[in-house]
Amino acid sequence: MITARGLHKSYGSLEVLRGVDVDIEKGEFVCITGKSGAGKTTLLHILGTLDRADAGSLIIEGKKINNLKGKTLAAFRNLEIGFVFQFHHLLPEFTALENVMIPAFIGGKSKKEITQRATELLDYLGLSERLDHKPSELSGGEQQRVAVARALINSPKVVFADEPSGNLDSVSSEELHQLLFKLRDDFGHTFVIVTHNKELARLSDRELPMLDGKLLD
Repeated sequence: MITARGLHKSYGSLEVLRGVDVDIEKGEFVCITGKSGAGKTTLLHILGTLDRADAGSLIIEGKKINNLKGKTLAAFRNLEIGFVFQFHHLLPEFTALENVMIPAFIGGKSKKEITQRATELLDYLGLSERLDHKPSELSGGEQQRVAVARALINSPKVVFADEPSGNLDSVSSEELHQLLFKLRDDFGHTFVIVTHNKELARLSDRELPMLDGKLLD
C-alpha cells in the first residue's frame, strides 16, 4: 500500500526527519508512537501527502507521489486518502450530514449518491438520529465519529489519523478505538495512526516507534 524511502524533512535548521524508510501493507492497522518532537506528525503529514519531504520517495498504491503536483495531487488525496485529526475540524454552520458530504462534493459526485452514502455511514457509526444536528449539538465522541464518516465518504484506500482520541474522555476513546478496528475488519481500510495511547498501540497490527526523526527497529 505505502512505500517510503529515505524521507528527510527540515524546518530551517531543525532536522525533523532523518532518513525514514517504511512499508505499510494493505489492510494493516499501524500506530506510530514516540515522545513529542520525535517527528511523528511530520511523518504522517508527508505519508498523507499534506506535506512534501525535502528528500526521499513515496509511493502509494503504485502512484509515485513525488511526480504529482497541484490539482492532480489534490484529486488523488481527495479520492484515495482519508484524514482524522485530534480536533475534528467540523464546520460549525453545517449539520453532521452536510459535514460528511463535503469531500464527496469536492470529488464531483452527484448529490443523490453523496446523500445516500453519507446517511449510510452515519447510520453505521450509530448517528442516524444526529444527521441534522450541528457540531455544537453533539458530544465530543459524536463529533469525532462524524469526522470519521467524513474521512470515509470517498471510500479511501488508506486513512491517516493524528491522535484521533487525544481530545476524548476514556470511555469515548475506547469506543472510537473499537470503531476504527471494526471499520478495518468490515471494509478493509488501511489505518496509519499517530498516538500516545499505549492501549491502542498494543492492539494494533504493528507499532512503529520514533525517536529523534527516525523509526526504531
